[in-house]
Amino acid sequence: MDSVFAPLSHHGRFPYSAITQRCDFHWPAGKRLAVYIGFNVEHFAFGEGLGAKLGAAFNEPDVLNYSWREYGNRVGAWRCLELFDQLEMPTGLIANTALYDHCPELLQAFQRRGDEVIAHGHSNAYHQGTLNEQQEAALLLHCRRRIGKESGQLPTGWLSPWIGESHLTPDLLRETGYRYTLNWSHDDQPVAMRTRNGRRLWAVPYPQEVNDIPMIIARKLDGSAFAQMIIDQFDEMLRQSDHQPLVMGIALHPYLVGQPYRLRHLRRALEHIQCHREAIWMTTPGRICDHMDTIMPPDQERDQERE
Repeated sequence: MDSVFAPLSHHGRFPYSAITQRCDFHWPAGKRLAVYIGFNVEHFAFGEGLGAKLGAAFNEPDVLNYSWREYGNRVGAWRCLELFDQLEMPTGLIANTALYDHCPELLQAFQRRGDEVIAHGHSNAYHQGTLNEQQEAALLLHCRRRIGKESGQLPTGWLSPWIGESHLTPDLLRETGYRYTLNWSHDDQPVAMRTRNGRRLWAVPYPQEVNDIPMIIARKLDGSAFAQMIIDQFDEMLRQSDHQPLVMGIALHPYLVGQPYRLRHLRRALEHIQCHREAIWMTTPGRICDHMDTIMPPDQERDQERE
């Protein structure tokens, strides 16, 4: 009977830590709140696989939902890009590699801005967590190599399609050359995760609340409410950052926020953040990871990464 009340199973990646009981540090230039935009550009197979849905799907090909999502690549992302340029805001471009075959000019437009490209699987039509170890390692390597080839810079960060993981995903990420993951949403500060080879993988906070998919698709909120959520999150976290350095991410998908009536509200939210630009570090997840390495240098280690 005692075994019924034994400690519950645990991932073993990091211990519990209360945010109020940690060592203090600062972001660059003494800033206390790091803010980044995670801009998800995705491609979906026509007539098969997963995908967010605006309306009911009765059969394949699901033209209604496929074309709604494709609006983001053809129109929405370009409108968002104009907004980011107007506000001089960097983005972390979270990209499916299938887009290099589908619409490479979209990815190139973000790369010309100097935005960080973050690997996001080959397509969001498929779920990573169903793969075996060899298949998953192959996916991670494919994405790293394809982005490196196309952009001239190997990606260091990863977000799984649909946040799907296997039990080995953090290990495989580190072994294939990635330095951080956005999959875990358990904290407001970066957390060092253990991997099986002893090397550290950073978990950089990625929002599941300040994220247009759960807010608009699941909770049925729309542009005005989502924009106010961004503003409220920012104002409260800016206040909280007096006590601890924090990370605020904003997760966006262009087929949602790129719709004109929603873009108008996103503009309002980002302009509010822009008004506080001097008080924050507007950055990307990769730069957050880089800064954490200066605060907590990794042990001397030689990466024997798969090439």
